[in-house]
Amino acid sequence: MWGDALAPHGGAAWLTGMIRLMAPFGINERLVRTSVFRLAQDGWLDGAAHGRVSRYRLTEDGARRFDDAHLRIYRRPEDAWSGVWEVVLADALPPARRASLRDELAWAGYGSLGPQTFLRPMLNGRSLPTIVDAPGISGCLVIASMQDLPGRRPLAAIVDRAWDLVALAGDYRRFLQRFGGVIERFRGRADGIHDPQQCFVVRTLLIHAYRRVLLRDPLLPAALLPLDWPGAAAYALCRDFYRLTHRSAERHLIAVLAQPRQTFPAANAAFHARFGGLDD
Repeated sequence: MWGDALAPHGGAAWLTGMIRLMAPFGINERLVRTSVFRLAQDGWLDGAAHGRVSRYRLTEDGARRFDDAHLRIYRRPEDAWSGVWEVVLADALPPARRASLRDELAWAGYGSLGPQTFLRPMLNGRSLPTIVDAPGISGCLVIASMQDLPGRRPLAAIVDRAWDLVALAGDYRRFLQRFGGVIERFRGRADGIHDPQQCFVVRTLLIHAYRRVLLRDPLLPAALLPLDWPGAAAYALCRDFYRLTHRSAERHLIAVLAQPRQTFPAANAAFHARFGGLDD
């Protein structure tokens, strides 16, 4: 909810507004308060009391993490690949630190060839994850680029060893099965008019389900993927639903959160650029 709907509008909301916004999902006031409190405790949100009401906004670190996720969820990476790999060797890193490194690298699209060796295709626009420069880690890593040697077995032959693409493909297909009929019902409206609250609820549930799969996807170039890879279809479904409903969903968001005598912040340019442009 915060990343998809609130972050583009400045990343701040009154707690009372959040409670109203979550009500159609069957989430009661107590659960909203508990969830917001935990997000604040974990450093994602910062709260300020104004009399008997509270207003929360993204912290600087929370906004950075949402920005990182935004690029993965709403923008497809360039598919052109030169055949060069990025390799991280962590043999000098103490075992106690390897778990956090492995998790951060996996989130950034690296596959594992063992507890000390990680790799991913080198693609334009991909920067190294910040953890490789963290104190206590940076001096223990070797980071290099490499290409296959002519006449030798290519690294592409071990893609299935580095990433569990079978499980990921199954999750994508379940997502498509779940939401494919939903978008067809929206498209099937003869008058083209959609209920704003329904648009907002379905959009939120769709992105929630999509991100749970996508954030485990290394986003490999097509040359390394099976021919029937379902990730592109899942992206297209989200793109099409966003373009179909975003104006109605935004009307509901503004109606619920707008305060008297206050101008609700307009969505930023990054919001309108989602999925290649919402107004295309």
